[in-house]
Amino acid sequence: MMRSIAYLGPVGTYAETAAIHWARLLREFTGQTADLCPYPSITQVLQATAQQAACFSVVPVENSIEGSVTTTLDTLWNMAELQIHYALVLPISHALISQAESIEDIQIIYSHPQAIAQCQIWIEKRLPNVTLIPTRSTTEALQHLSANAPVGAIASRRAATLYNMPTLAHPINDHPDNCTRFWILSRDVSPGGSYTSLAFSVPANVPGALVRPLQTCAQRGINLSRIESRPTKRSLGDYLFFLDLEGNVSDPKLQEALEEMQSITETLKIFGSYDILTITSEI
Repeated sequence: MMRSIAYLGPVGTYAETAAIHWARLLREFTGQTADLCPYPSITQVLQATAQQAACFSVVPVENSIEGSVTTTLDTLWNMAELQIHYALVLPISHALISQAESIEDIQIIYSHPQAIAQCQIWIEKRLPNVTLIPTRSTTEALQHLSANAPVGAIASRRAATLYNMPTLAHPINDHPDNCTRFWILSRDVSPGGSYTSLAFSVPANVPGALVRPLQTCAQRGINLSRIESRPTKRSLGDYLFFLDLEGNVSDPKLQEALEEMQSITETLKIFGSYDILTITSEI
């Protein structure tokens, strides 16, 4: 049976690399093969699965240097159909790609905002006066390169190879252990695992509004591994809270905590329980 996997394209992005690894794992786990389908934005990747145009979405959610990918969180909050099935942790190693004669000739760099931010120290040291222009993906940045032009792009060496572009410097990310966590999402019920992700809004911005939901976990010895706030976009100072917990929704203690949390939050959304897989092999 052929399954389809939506990812942030075009071909050559880190998201595609994560999608290729997920296709291999899917075949290993279930014997099913997969067709990879690129989309031009993270929102469209998630919509593809929500609207049943794809079986899975592979989207970045957090980087070890730059933090959360807010587009993923904001879009997922508005999509009740999707559940997390796995998380893949992928090493990220950025390269400066250009057809310019030398690094010093480069006046403009294109890339995804996350990639630019992950290379900020290198850029400020080597090219402090360069103009930085964001693109929707790292691979899309390569479309702006032309022969001998003083223009560069930040992307993977794999992308440089796929598009036959020269690499002038690698690695240029600010930390050697740079990695990104991707979520694998589907309309199907999540399979369960060691981690559970959820989000909630609070009834009012009053003392204790955030503490009370968090205490439901602390009182039961449930470890909170991550918390992130995002504006609700309803009014200034009004926030949503995204949480990663250690435990499975089938665990009695976690079930009790979620039941109590349901009664003291305005809206509670549980995105599923899943395992985290660390990718070490190359494609």
